[in-house]
Amino acid sequence: MRFLRLIFLNLLLINAALALLARNSKTTAITAATKLLQKRSLLSKIIPVNVGLILDEQDYWVGQMGYRCIKMALSSFYDTHQNYNTRLVLHTKDYKHYDVISAASAAIHLINDVEVKAIIGPLTSTETQFVINLGTKAQVPIISYSATSSFLSSLGSPYFIRATQNDVHQVRAIGALIQAFGWKEVVPIHGNDEYGRGIMPDLVDMLQGINTRMPYQSVISPIATDDQILEELYKLKTMQTRVFIVHLWPNTGVRLFLKAKEAGMISEDYVWFLTNGMTDLLESFDYNALESMQGVLGVKTYVPRTQELKNFTSRWSMNFKHDHPNVYGLWAYDATFALAKAAEEAFVSSFNDFSSSKKSKTNSTSTDLDDIAVSNIGPKLLQAVSKTEFRGLAGDFSLNKEGELKPSIYQIINLVGNGRKDVGIWTAENGLMKDLKVNFSAGSAYSTSKVNLRAIIWPGDTFSVPKGWGIPASDKKLRIGVPVKDGFTEFVKVQKDPDSDTTKVTGYCIDVFDAVMAKLPYYVSYEYVPFWQMKETASSSYNDLTYQVYLGDYDAVVGDVTIVANRSLYIDYTLPFTESGVTMVVPVKENHTKRTWLFMKPLTWDLWVMTCCFFVLIAFIIWVLEHRVNEEFRGPPLHQAGTALYHSFSTMVFAHSENILSNPARFVMVVWIFVVLILTQSYTASLTSMLTVQQLQPAVKSINELIKYRDSVAYQQGSFVEGLLKQLGFKEAQLKPYKKCDELDDLLSKGSKNGGVSAVFDEVPYMRLFLAQHCQKYSMVQPSYKTGGFGFVFPKESPLVPDVSRAILSVTEGEKMVEIEKEWFNTQDNCDSSSSKVSYDYEFSLGLESFWGLFLIAGLAAIFALVLFLVQFMYKHWHIWKQNNGSIWNRVKELGKTYDEIDRSSPSIKKIQQQLEKSCHSCENHRSEDAAESMPNTNCHPSPMRE
Repeated sequence: MRFLRLIFLNLLLINAALALLARNSKTTAITAATKLLQKRSLLSKIIPVNVGLILDEQDYWVGQMGYRCIKMALSSFYDTHQNYNTRLVLHTKDYKHYDVISAASAAIHLINDVEVKAIIGPLTSTETQFVINLGTKAQVPIISYSATSSFLSSLGSPYFIRATQNDVHQVRAIGALIQAFGWKEVVPIHGNDEYGRGIMPDLVDMLQGINTRMPYQSVISPIATDDQILEELYKLKTMQTRVFIVHLWPNTGVRLFLKAKEAGMISEDYVWFLTNGMTDLLESFDYNALESMQGVLGVKTYVPRTQELKNFTSRWSMNFKHDHPNVYGLWAYDATFALAKAAEEAFVSSFNDFSSSKKSKTNSTSTDLDDIAVSNIGPKLLQAVSKTEFRGLAGDFSLNKEGELKPSIYQIINLVGNGRKDVGIWTAENGLMKDLKVNFSAGSAYSTSKVNLRAIIWPGDTFSVPKGWGIPASDKKLRIGVPVKDGFTEFVKVQKDPDSDTTKVTGYCIDVFDAVMAKLPYYVSYEYVPFWQMKETASSSYNDLTYQVYLGDYDAVVGDVTIVANRSLYIDYTLPFTESGVTMVVPVKENHTKRTWLFMKPLTWDLWVMTCCFFVLIAFIIWVLEHRVNEEFRGPPLHQAGTALYHSFSTMVFAHSENILSNPARFVMVVWIFVVLILTQSYTASLTSMLTVQQLQPAVKSINELIKYRDSVAYQQGSFVEGLLKQLGFKEAQLKPYKKCDELDDLLSKGSKNGGVSAVFDEVPYMRLFLAQHCQKYSMVQPSYKTGGFGFVFPKESPLVPDVSRAILSVTEGEKMVEIEKEWFNTQDNCDSSSSKVSYDYEFSLGLESFWGLFLIAGLAAIFALVLFLVQFMYKHWHIWKQNNGSIWNRVKELGKTYDEIDRSSPSIKKIQQQLEKSCHSCENHRSEDAAESMPNTNCHPSPMRE
């Protein structure tokens, strides 16, 4: 095949030469023909391309594995590409692992003496960093299949090609898992070598980005003894954090897990993560190693199961029966494959440059850093490699613009039994997924949800997700700081027995904390440690107490500690267990001023106005309905108005004497009397309360009044309230601290003018306790200022905070909280809350909102009766409107005159007329029997209803 290709190329060149001879002059044709013949000569022979290989042959996992795969790659590549004119020739240089000088010396030798066109290796990132600098100067591409540190990317060298994955990608995958399960503290375990330290910058950045703390870094040397490893594990066991990220070489990592199992740390509540430094080599682990890793999670480089991989594995098994190729070998294989393809492409465009290199200086030794041979083919070879794309054994080989493999997919594996279980995958675009079959759109959000993972068997053979922290295995108890002060000992009371030198801590806050800790699903050992400095030093405050938690002197603080914003910057609070707010308490005095207008207070002004308006409305409607049929509502206008109003207003005392004759008017009166009855009853009850209840008023009505007259105010010593008062505008001279309730009572009793204070500002729980003992003399007044209430203090990001907060909710919602409050604040029952009512205005006034429904009913009834009357009137006298041809105003006047007349068709008028006629008839009979002659005026009197 190769022989036929050469013959064909020779014929093409000869034909081209003859064509040029026919077209051009003889000299030109000869020159062109000569060049074409030279190219024929080049095409007719194999061109060797020297490639350097720097590796540590003693390193089995990466060095030996990579070398074997590189040799197999070259063999396989040229078996399938026999027509290629280039052949990669390997020049291997062995060096001592982690020896930067040895690696650099090997690189200089390969560049200057061997004139290699590319270098594969070295193995670690630190050594690769120095070789990259040499390769950049010599224009020789440096291809690494094992240097994973992201620091190499920051060098920005165009001659560095990373044929492996950047550590930053697997760190992101681990971060997604931590976010999925919500762990807030993580401890990395890494070696003190370059490999172990290389991942730490990326890991630190990732943890900061997801708001996860790293309280400790565990460093284990690759040469550490088993006893040293066990000692470090016991140290970790004494810490709260139970989430560990293991980034070690397999030899050290396996020994770590064997000892961790021995220490009882492969059990419930523990979480172990493995980086791909171990997971990619799991096939090489023995049974004991896998048995010690049960329940461990890991991120493993995803390698697709392709036919090419199966064929490679078969060839590998034929040559190396007892070994298995790992991902480092596959990366080395793909890197060699890419370099071979690129070398051929570069040869096509540059025939002569493979054999030439130029030196910057002469007469120098091969290790002179200033005398580096510069490759002419290097830039073209680099460009060819960068553009090379194919489906390799480890996945798609495609470089980004930085010369690195594009982010790979990572498998999330769970070590179970004698092998692993795949629980999900991670991709840079979509985050966590169960498998690659899940379809995600281009705009899908990055997922960190544990829902996208399959069931995980955790250490201890459990499906329950570990909380990621636990109580240390040592006998050390949590040190709980408590405030020590003289006042308000109902909250926290510290008693020291000088004889036994013991301290007893009691109080409301202490009982609440004990009840809360008893609610936790696990046991926590703790002891109370008094903060004596608060009592011994006048300037000491709650800020000093909480700061001890930040300093590490206390593991928590329990007491009457208020949740305020500035402290939350360096400590964490639980949920509050008391009500919140800062309020003002002032003396009260009885109101002895004359209450002349007290009778007006039971009803608000809007209700008074509405009632009067309805009295007038009812008077008018009754007059309209009764004017034509009732002689009591007729006569002069003033007489009619007075009668109507008197009749309406007299319903307040139910003393109306006018007879109502028409049915519509009776209907209106019945409804209105019902409304008046309810109004009068409510008025009487409200007025009775105002007259019988003792009315107290505060001596101070507002904060502005205190500031204006520069009155002194009190605050509890050491409290944050001092700063709040200064923010409100109080001067330093106006502020007086107090310690005890008795001291506060004395200050308020004296008053500001006599060396005391006019008011006290403190938190609601304190003031309620104070008022429970002095409810007759003082009272809370508005306004109040919102605070967070009392909470327990823990270190920043403490894992105890969420569990304690949930336990607080459980306690405060149950009967236990009521029992604790009764035990410590039972004095509140001794005060009758009704005996100390304080009111700036009377709070018993009844408003319109309480009676608008009644007024609505009365109004609708009155309007209905009025409309019914007008319809009947218009219907009866419609002929007057139709027969009158005058203007509308004339017609209205005519109807008005008719309305003013007596309605003789009314049953009430007819009844009156019958009574009058009967009276007249009786009078005439009597006169005929008893009188002989008629007197001049013997006729009966006319009816007053006559016109």
